[in-house]
Amino acid sequence: MPPVTFEFVQGQLRPAAIAGASLDDISRALPQGAYTTLRTYGGRRFLDLPHHLARLDESLSLMGGTATVDEQDVRQALRAALEATVYPEARVRVTVPLAGVPIYVTVEPFTPYPAELYRDGVRTVTMLMARQNPRAKATTFIAPSRDLKSTLPPGVHEVLMVDGRGAILEGFSSNFFGVLDGELRTADEGVLAGVTRGIVLQAARGVLPVRLEPVLQPDIPRLAEAFITSSSREVMPVVSINDDMVGDGRPGPITRAIAEHFALLVGGISEEP
Repeated sequence: MPPVTFEFVQGQLRPAAIAGASLDDISRALPQGAYTTLRTYGGRRFLDLPHHLARLDESLSLMGGTATVDEQDVRQALRAALEATVYPEARVRVTVPLAGVPIYVTVEPFTPYPAELYRDGVRTVTMLMARQNPRAKATTFIAPSRDLKSTLPPGVHEVLMVDGRGAILEGFSSNFFGVLDGELRTADEGVLAGVTRGIVLQAARGVLPVRLEPVLQPDIPRLAEAFITSSSREVMPVVSINDDMVGDGRPGPITRAIAEHFALLVGGISEEP
C-alpha cells in the first residue's frame, strides 16, 4: 500500500496531492526542510516522541529555517493522520519546510524487517562521505544517499559513512555500533543523534562499558560484534563490513542482550501524541 501524505495548516489536516511509492519518494517531492521518521507501537504510541520533536526543531534551526516547530501542532497532526489511516502499525514521516508551514505528515503501513536479518545479520560497506550538517536531519540528504545506495551490489543492506580519518560515523539511515576490546564504541561527533541510538545507549550500559568514540577502519577485523540502529530496525546485527567478517560472522550475545534491554525500555518511553 503506497504512503498517504497530509498537510496540516491552522489546526486542519487535509490530503496533499503528492504521490510516491515510498516515504523517500514523497520527501523528494516536498519542499526542502527538516524531517523525522517514526514508527508506532500498539498502533498509536511513538517511542520517545519528545526527543523526535526536539530534534525536528533543532534541525530546522540549524538549517536556517525561519520558524520554530510547534510541538502541539505536530502532535495534533500526528493524531489526525493516524485516525485518518487506521493501520495496525504505521511508519510515519513528519516534514517541516524551512518556512515552517505547512507541516507534512506521510503515513504508510509499518512492515517489520524480515526475521532472518536479525537471525543471520546483514552485510554493510563503507563509503568516504559525511553529512554537511551532521546534527540536522535534512531532506536534502535523502536523494543523494538513496541514489548511491541503489548502485550497491545485491545483498548489501546499508552503507556506513567514513570520514577522512577512517572513522566509521554512521549509516545512510542508521547509527553504527561496534564491540571492540570489551567496550561498545560509537561515534559521538559528526553524526546524527538518532532517537533509537539514545535509547540503545541506555540499554547498553547495563550490558558492557560504552565509549563514545568511533570504530576506525583498521579496527574492523578486530570487532567482536557490530550492529546498526534506527526507528524501523531497532537493533540489527551486522556480520560483515566490506570484505571483513565481524567476529565469527554471526550475530553475537552482546547484540542480543542489548536488543532485549532495548525492548524492555520501549514500554516506559512510548506515548500517544
